Amino acid sequence: MSAVVTMPMRDAFSAVKTAEDFGYMLRDFLDRFRDDPAPALFADEPSLLAGVLNDDGLADAYLAATAAWLANKHRVRVPGWARGASRALETPWFAANSHKLRMLLLQDSPTEFRIRNLFVSADALERA
Repeated sequence: MSAVVTMPMRDAFSAVKTAEDFGYMLRDFLDRFRDDPAPALFADEPSLLAGVLNDDGLADAYLAATAAWLANKHRVRVPGWARGASRALETPWFAANSHKLRMLLLQDSPTEFRIRNLFVSADALERA
């Protein structure tokens, strides 16, 4: 059996050019990380994507929340780049539009996302 080769987050997201690319890369990264969970994969800071994606920092905040969530889940230190406020959104972002779902997301969002003003489902990073 061959070893799983997982690109570090910094390298994996360097080729992202669109929001669709970001979504695909995030799912791929999570799948590969699940197969070979190594904290070194999110240790180095990925380049900021706000200028590329023109998304007001959404992807950047999402990567920081993802790194923090993975670190906490695997009981390792959250990397410094993911701890600061530089990758937090100024205004809240919700993964749903309806008022009822937004209220649910306010309650259920993992801490790593809430502190960055991201409101997602409790299982947003869980992959089948």
